[in-house]
Amino acid sequence: MTDDVEAMGPISYLIVEFPGSKVTGDGLPILLDLVDRGLIRVLDLLFVTREGDGLLRAVELRDVDHDGQMDVAVFEGVSSGLLDDSDLADAASAIGPGSSAAILLFENRWARSFTQAVRRGGAEVVAAGYVPFEAVAASLDAAEAADA
Repeated sequence: MTDDVEAMGPISYLIVEFPGSKVTGDGLPILLDLVDRGLIRVLDLLFVTREGDGLLRAVELRDVDHDGQMDVAVFEGVSSGLLDDSDLADAASAIGPGSSAAILLFENRWARSFTQAVRRGGAEVVAAGYVPFEAVAASLDAAEAADA
């Protein structure tokens, strides 16, 4: 493993679906802030559309929310080479036909020092994940109903 890779924080991905391809751009200022503050580093950002026939098509980074601002131009050309065709095929199953999505691959820079310390001690982070908001809300609702 090269020194650059060993120094990296954990790598995560998000697939954000825009049902009916209605992109508002509301999250973009927050993403830019996370990057500016050094909390994350964007490795890949890909916009795709899933056609009615199920095929996924890449969309050029430009004014994706159509408000006249070149919002995502700052990420144009950002590509680590980590996303491949198999990742896109996996993403297609999460995106509804007729919808668009942003596929974001990022380094969690906030966790860098922790993972470096873990590695120095001979351990490795071997799994990570996210619990979708809907699953958390459903669990909390169920727990609340059980307490009632």
